[in-house]
Amino acid sequence: MTIEEPDAGPKPVDVPSKREFLGHPYGLPVIAGTEAFERFSYYGMQTLLVLYMVKVLLLPGHVENVAGFGWFGGVLARIYGAAPTTQALSSHIFGAYTALVYMTPILGGIVADRWLGKTRTITLGALLMTAGHFMMAFEASFLLALLFLVLGVGCLKGNLASQVGELYGPGDNRTADAFQIYYLGISFGAFFAPLVCSSLADNIAWHWGFGAAGVGMLIGLIVYWSGRRHLPPDLPSRLREGPGVGLSDRNVKTGPPLTPPASGRGMTPRDWKVLALLIAMIPVLAMAALGNQQFFNAYLVWADRSYEFMLFGHRMPTGFLVSFDSITGFFTMAGAVIFWRWYGKHHREPDELAKMVIGCLISSSAFILVAIVASHQAATGGKIPLWVALIVNTLNNLGFANFFPVSLALYSRAAPRAIAATMIGIYYLFLFLANLLVGLVGGWLDTMPAGQFWGIHVAAVLGGAAIFFVIRLMFGKLFEPEAA
Repeated sequence: MTIEEPDAGPKPVDVPSKREFLGHPYGLPVIAGTEAFERFSYYGMQTLLVLYMVKVLLLPGHVENVAGFGWFGGVLARIYGAAPTTQALSSHIFGAYTALVYMTPILGGIVADRWLGKTRTITLGALLMTAGHFMMAFEASFLLALLFLVLGVGCLKGNLASQVGELYGPGDNRTADAFQIYYLGISFGAFFAPLVCSSLADNIAWHWGFGAAGVGMLIGLIVYWSGRRHLPPDLPSRLREGPGVGLSDRNVKTGPPLTPPASGRGMTPRDWKVLALLIAMIPVLAMAALGNQQFFNAYLVWADRSYEFMLFGHRMPTGFLVSFDSITGFFTMAGAVIFWRWYGKHHREPDELAKMVIGCLISSSAFILVAIVASHQAATGGKIPLWVALIVNTLNNLGFANFFPVSLALYSRAAPRAIAATMIGIYYLFLFLANLLVGLVGGWLDTMPAGQFWGIHVAAVLGGAAIFFVIRLMFGKLFEPEAA
């Protein structure tokens, strides 16, 4: 399942346009359209990344052309250890890249808030991503392309999402619907990108696939700027706070100076215990997410070698698995919400930790299936039917639908009020750690039997479930709401 970070919510600013689209400000389809093409570019490139490295870039005669690769390989060796195979090296690169993708939005938010404002920062991010995608078509600029993409995602992702909330005034109950429409844009990009980019890479050449990702981001930037007049005005804090900056000429009302939200109290002894427990759970979350996060890395490499990609008489590109993953992720997430609402009307609904245990158990069944068929395929040498891959994706997404949003809800509810926003930022560190782990473990694919390799993922997910179960037994009362 693909993971997207939700925004903190609406902020009280002027709505820049009276025009509406289906009952929403006209800026909403502009932002949703921009995000659709940004996600098209991101997931299109990410679908190709590991397969391109394994099949072409890191092979002799090609890897020597990558500028700065000797130095970069030394850095990776200090992080992961020496890579024994080409596939292991590609996994290490993937892990470092995706881990940084979850860190740079913090930098992008600081740049927007303090210096450039959201519009300029989003534009900078789109230009960096566009350049990065196009540079992926050339072997020499591969590492620079990854750097541009990491920085571009950091500048664009969080800032674009935050502009959705700024389209609405305080208390406007259309905001929740707006974010659902916004996530439809994400789903659109995540579904079509792997099919388009993977088909171009398979049938024409790799640089066509990467080029298509670049074109997608360029279209997103055009959509954004063509509708800019419908989006919220913004200024960096250095201008909002300074005198004489001509705010009246910009028609922007900045409101009173921002102050930290009042928590009503400081940290109590109970708060400190909850904080320590939530922080201690971060590596457990990373371990439990190993299987899901491996889908773009070692799983794609193994799947490309192992599945028979025939569907209704047509050979599907390997990226079809990513497209199917995105669509099943959408439906399983919605299905989990509907099921627990129904269950709660007839029975006592489990708490967050119990749901996380259930989610891990379901997700682990996907990798038990992979381990079984991988062992059988290694013994027989035959191709695995594609329907097995569809079951694997569905089971994993069903499990992760009861893990990712539920764990986020737990951290949001249980975090001490005095540091609630900071705690959400700390929560997302689990994805940074998970992707570092993905890079490390994914590098073992070619050095051990396939059944054993996927058995490690089963153990990691089940290990996370066991630890969450013990935490619930021993410390569950700490997470219960305090009496008023």
